[in-house]
Parts: sequence; C-alpha cells; structure tokens
Amino acid sequence: MIHHAHTHTAMSVAQLRALERVGLAQGLPLMQRAGLAAANFAHERLKPDQSVLVLVGPGNNGGDALVAAAELVALGHRVTVLMPEQAAHAPDDARAALAQWQALGRCVETHLPNKRAEFVIDGLFGIGLSRPLDQPWQTLIDQVNAYQAPTLALDIPSGLHADTGQALGRPLKADWTLSFIAPNLACAMTQVDAVCGQCFVEDLGMKD
Repeated sequence: MIHHAHTHTAMSVAQLRALERVGLAQGLPLMQRAGLAAANFAHERLKPDQSVLVLVGPGNNGGDALVAAAELVALGHRVTVLMPEQAAHAPDDARAALAQWQALGRCVETHLPNKRAEFVIDGLFGIGLSRPLDQPWQTLIDQVNAYQAPTLALDIPSGLHADTGQALGRPLKADWTLSFIAPNLACAMTQVDAVCGQCFVEDLGMKD
C-alpha cells in the first residue's frame, strides 16, 4: 500500500539494498510489485488521452519502469519506452522485464521521440547513482525537464544522490517520487523538495 514517505523511517542505500536481498531470498517478486505500484500511481493521475514516456535505465530501476509500462498498456494508456542504452550485464529481473515488454510486440526507442511527452516516468538510475551524470544522460534529462510534463520518479529523481541529497548534475525534476520498501535518506531532506515533489513509499509487502 502506498503511503506518504514521512510515515516511514528513511534508510540509507546500504540498508535498502540489504532489505532487497532479504526480500529476494524469500522469493518475493519485488520488481513486479514495484512496477505495478508505479503504474497504478500514475494511472490515478493520468488523463485518459495523455501519452506516457517511460525512461528506462540499465539497472533494476529500469526494470521497475518496464513493468510499469506494460501495466499501463494493459490499462489502456499510450506508452513510449525510451531506453538509451541496454546494459551488457543488466540484472536478471531487469532483463526479464524487458523481455516481457517486447513480448507485447512493443519496441524500445533509443532516442527521444519528436512528439513531446504529456506524462513522464523516470526509471533511469534510482538509488544506485553515486557519480556525476555523463553528458548524454544530462542532455536527456535537460530535454525531459524542458517538457515540464507531470513526472513520477521511481525511488528518487535521476541525478540525486540517495544518501546525501547532493545533485550529481542537473537532476530530473519530479512532481512525485515513489520510493520502494522505505524512503531513501534524500527524500527526508527538505532541500530536495523542489526536485522530488511529493514523496510517497510502497513497502512491497516488506514491513519494518
């Protein structure tokens, strides 16, 4: 169930990774749950005719976004997936999510479409980013920010350090941030409110 982030204790990346490992060891379908939660969150805020641009990075954050994209298609929305690069060593769950998307007969764009997006889901980096954004990623984020479209960030807006709240370049600006398992430390910092927007958390069935 989705709650406001302030109702949960914020955790470091190391703590969140440890809980992820516990959940996966228990056989919990964390990526599937995260993607479905993100899709439902977006669905409640989407107008019926709005097009959705889903930004997919090379890791598990991108896998969450791909699961969300597939569910949004099932809910009747027009969805474009942008995946600038596929990681050679992507996690198994993320590869499975990509296969699931392609099994729907859907393609993956590698460059921004000419038509501007009307709603954006950010699944580029999540809590794993710890170094400054490379130029191609920064250019993409700048272009998406220029849309000024309603934006949902998964875990944390791409370009923010999840432990310190430090901007690792010019981060993607979100209207809502949906964290999984627990909020990251940055989401609890008021100085990132302008980037994170309203912060929510979905515990994925893993209670504190």
